[in-house]
Amino acid sequence: MSDDTFRSVEIERTSVGNYVARNVRGGSLPMGAGADASFTPVELLLAAIAGCTAVDVDHITSRRAEPTQFSVAVTGDKIRDEAGGNRMQNIRVEFAVTFPAGADGDRAREALPRSLQQSHERLCTVSRTVELGTPVSIVEAAGPASD
Repeated sequence: MSDDTFRSVEIERTSVGNYVARNVRGGSLPMGAGADASFTPVELLLAAIAGCTAVDVDHITSRRAEPTQFSVAVTGDKIRDEAGGNRMQNIRVEFAVTFPAGADGDRAREALPRSLQQSHERLCTVSRTVELGTPVSIVEAAGPASD
């Protein structure tokens, strides 16, 4: 893989059920099992779906007008499927976006439905990956022998 396509994060355990995710740019995000205010992995998945689409839509519409309101709510149901595995279903991403009155705001409002569609159909890497069902490999890394 080239540097242009490769993406990575690392997770480090800080205590039982608590972790820190780190990216290559130095950002960090606490994550946990839901016992405190930290985001759970499922919440981070939902946030990633909403965030990916938000970035797309914001870039397209804000070229025309700065929004006066821009919020995204994402919901879904965590279920145990017929095979006994956990997964999400009924994922819904809802945008609440308003623009100022005037010609620029009108252009942004006009672009909003198309930008939502473009994000969903081709731009948002996260939701497209989820919808297309990309395989995930989980492997044990070779490490030092324990004492």
